[in-house]
Amino acid sequence: MSVRSVSKRFSAFPALTDVSLDIAAGEFMALLGPSGSGKTTLLRVIAGLEVPDSGHVLFDGRDVTRVPAAERGIGFVFQHYALFGHMTIEQNIAFGLDVMKRRERPPRSQIRERVSELLQLVQLEGYEKRYPNQLSGGQRQRIALARALARRPSILLLDEPFGALDAKVRRELRSALRKIHEEIGLTSIFVTHDHEEAFGLADRVSILGTGRILEVGTPNGLRTSANQVVRSFLD
Repeated sequence: MSVRSVSKRFSAFPALTDVSLDIAAGEFMALLGPSGSGKTTLLRVIAGLEVPDSGHVLFDGRDVTRVPAAERGIGFVFQHYALFGHMTIEQNIAFGLDVMKRRERPPRSQIRERVSELLQLVQLEGYEKRYPNQLSGGQRQRIALARALARRPSILLLDEPFGALDAKVRRELRSALRKIHEEIGLTSIFVTHDHEEAFGLADRVSILGTGRILEVGTPNGLRTSANQVVRSFLD
């Protein structure tokens, strides 16, 4: 997927300025930067939750800049889970499948099979009948990930998904997420302000500052960056 010369303003504030980025199929890309750097706005533009003032978003060469989020084939994981408290875990994971148009919706037996498969993937087999308030924060985020994967998206977007969790659980989930990414092989884009998290997870990292991409590289390459702004942020 590609972002081409994307700019976005909120009133007088330039959230993104002429941002371009290419992400290979199956790649794990981290968007890293301090608060206000534009990383979440960029993720939301890719998702279709924000429309850029100028520029284009391309999926496999197809311009999706004006395509609604629901039609982009993406999965989205938020920081605060966004699970439905009145629904069981099974119902939460199946939600995206249940609301599909009738002619596109899989049979109930296939939906149950998909839920079971995803619970196994996130290592929470047997939790189908529980409710979100019966789970720990780490378990809830695993369920949020399973729900995001239910419709087999081609791109997975994660907006600081571990931000509300303690350090030990963050480390455990980082390892689980990387394993899931490798097992499924889909393109993943991960927003974080934590460079340890970005470098531990991603194939490549895009460092943003004041609405611009400062540098893109591998974790090893960025550790020895000649860009003084990048070096000061990582120190």
